[in-house]
Amino acid sequence: MQDVRVSPLQGGAAGDKGYGYGIPLRVDYVVAGEARSAVLETVRSGPFGHEHMSDRAQALLWAHQAFARLPRHVPSIGVGAVRADGALQSLAEAEEFFIVTRFVAGREYAGDLQRLREGAALAPLDQARADALCDYLVEIHAVRGPDPGLYVRRIRELIGHGECIFGISDSYPLPTGFITAELLRSVERQCVDWRWRLRGRGHRLRQVHGDFHPWNLLFRERTDFTVLDRSRGEWGEPADDVACLTLNYLFFSLRRHGRLEGGFETLFRGFWDRYLEHSADHEMLEVVAPFYAFRALVIASPLWYPSLDETLRRRIFDFLQAVLGETRFDPARVNDYCGA
Repeated sequence: MQDVRVSPLQGGAAGDKGYGYGIPLRVDYVVAGEARSAVLETVRSGPFGHEHMSDRAQALLWAHQAFARLPRHVPSIGVGAVRADGALQSLAEAEEFFIVTRFVAGREYAGDLQRLREGAALAPLDQARADALCDYLVEIHAVRGPDPGLYVRRIRELIGHGECIFGISDSYPLPTGFITAELLRSVERQCVDWRWRLRGRGHRLRQVHGDFHPWNLLFRERTDFTVLDRSRGEWGEPADDVACLTLNYLFFSLRRHGRLEGGFETLFRGFWDRYLEHSADHEMLEVVAPFYAFRALVIASPLWYPSLDETLRRRIFDFLQAVLGETRFDPARVNDYCGA
């Protein structure tokens, strides 16, 4: 290996995110006269279930195997460990772990949403890309999981995993404006009730991405895209992926309009209509609520999005509480849920 150059990858097109699980590094190098590029990434020590070295190792060892098993996902080249002095070492004496994936060029989908947030008109390409993402989810969600018990685990982890509802809730500095311990306790109690509604639906276990947000989606020309950083299991509830992406249409619209409207409403409603039509999974409307709650807790978090004003955080909390209180989600009532 020759001519090795290392540089940080600057992600986060919307410019509002204040926290991330790691900082990816682009590594450019030459092997046998051929220029190559890769991405090296670790998981930072901290909350969200990443306190112990074994927590971080688990996530990276899983990612090394799972990335290549999802269509369009960037593949892992290798996974290893580094000692305190920076040298590579056998796993038995490892202090920290890293993963190396292939470098894939592209622009984060969040950049498209930021352009709309800044006032650009919805273009035919915006609709085409949303349709492509929808069709991709329909495709991967058509693959049934091998063991219904994994569905029970995924629902349990939605509530109690360090990266999910309880972990995100624990990360809130309290009080933060109107957000109090009692408010978060109320949300948690509702989510526990939802766990018992969902845990018996093992027939819904499907192939999932697990973190299908706009910063994990890289577009090139037209509708050609690659996905990054699938998380927390190869199998789960399809509503997780749908909630993760569609909530960002709402989030960007709230920051632009204070409600869901305009191009963002077209994308949100169109995505739901297309997904339900092509997947025929209308049961999803009965199970999506706690997944929206999880994602809403993230985007309302003072840690993850420190620059949001209190009015916007209230709208997000109004949405998550209203959705948790419904037995069936209605995409046409989003502004009612937000109090907008």
